[in-house]
Amino acid sequence: MFFLYSILYTLAIFLLFIPQCLKRPKELRWKWVREKLGRLSEMEQSIWVHAVSVGEVNAAIQLLIRLRKKYPDVPIVLSTITDTGQKVASDKAPEGVRVVYLPFDIHWILNRSFRRVKPKILIVIETELWPNIFRLANKRTVPVIILNGRISEKSSQGYKKISFFMKRVFSYVAVFGMQSRLDAERLKAIGADEKKVQVSGNFKFDMEVSGKMPAWTAAIKGPVIVAGSTHRGEEELVISAYLENLGKFPDLMLILAPRHPERFREVAELLRGRKVPFVKRSELGNRDFIREPFKEKVLLLDSVGELSSVYGIADIAVVGKSFIGIGGQNPLEPAYWGKPILCGPHMENFPFMQEFYDAGAAFEVEPSLLAEKIGALLAAPDIAKAAGEKAGTLYASKSGAVVKALEIIEKYIHLN
Repeated sequence: MFFLYSILYTLAIFLLFIPQCLKRPKELRWKWVREKLGRLSEMEQSIWVHAVSVGEVNAAIQLLIRLRKKYPDVPIVLSTITDTGQKVASDKAPEGVRVVYLPFDIHWILNRSFRRVKPKILIVIETELWPNIFRLANKRTVPVIILNGRISEKSSQGYKKISFFMKRVFSYVAVFGMQSRLDAERLKAIGADEKKVQVSGNFKFDMEVSGKMPAWTAAIKGPVIVAGSTHRGEEELVISAYLENLGKFPDLMLILAPRHPERFREVAELLRGRKVPFVKRSELGNRDFIREPFKEKVLLLDSVGELSSVYGIADIAVVGKSFIGIGGQNPLEPAYWGKPILCGPHMENFPFMQEFYDAGAAFEVEPSLLAEKIGALLAAPDIAKAAGEKAGTLYASKSGAVVKALEIIEKYIHLN
């Protein structure tokens, strides 16, 4: 099965290599090519952490800070797959962490990577499974540790269909530190050795969001809806809900943050098509916000890595990817700020949200009722404030996953 996987994967890379290269900004293309082919900087020994994209990188930052303090003389490599992950990693990772693209999961490329990086441990954030990387790490006696692991019901059902293969992949992992008991049970049902599976908690409850909101937020007056990490189909829904409430609340402002940067232009066109006056974050420049407050009532947040701080100004937070049936985005950033949270009916990737719903710290809302729910919270600020306070309290009560993760790492890392 490994042979078949390797053949199919290599064929896919052969077909997609040039399009994927050209898709990158010019300034990243050579870095992407070099690192995807395993040409990483040479080191004597290292700690290798992999976080696929923005969410995983943000979740890993506190772990990276602790690792940097505990092992100050050991190089740390942080690999990502997406360009946005690279940017956030470069901006937020502690000094001395080397940010690279994850090399292709092809044996000869991985051999080159391992020879250069010489990892003493491979830490994978969440549950991204790379068969050849795991197998080669095992062959080289490099412990593979999965931390902050999670697995959705959909992924679980898919993996069960190839459980004979997944059991082999799982056998190369030293320990699975899962976010919840449900994640742990799903993993064991696929074939992971139950002795290797434990619940270590969710890093995202240990995230430290910058307490300093961007300067431009000080110019915003009146109530604010922040719709974060939205996907195609959700912006139209949020804009309609906003416009429906604008008559009752004329000072209401909407900050709209699409999840993927390549959609910024598309969402701008959508706003123009709806004849909604708006300004882009990238156009704010050096405005004097004291003398020139916002005239526009809609701001398109066309920046990367700023959303977590912008939630701090929200009166209501709307979580994207939850209204269109694809699992939801991270709801914990608004919870950190103590904001009332509105989610669609599809938060399958975040099963802990049921606890937030039960506590009245967040609200599950059908798409057709979003405008009504926003209006109800705007009309009852005491209820909105109480929900936000519950969200903040619940968030604070669940911290400690990074400490548990460090304890796991200490058991498996063996430095010279």
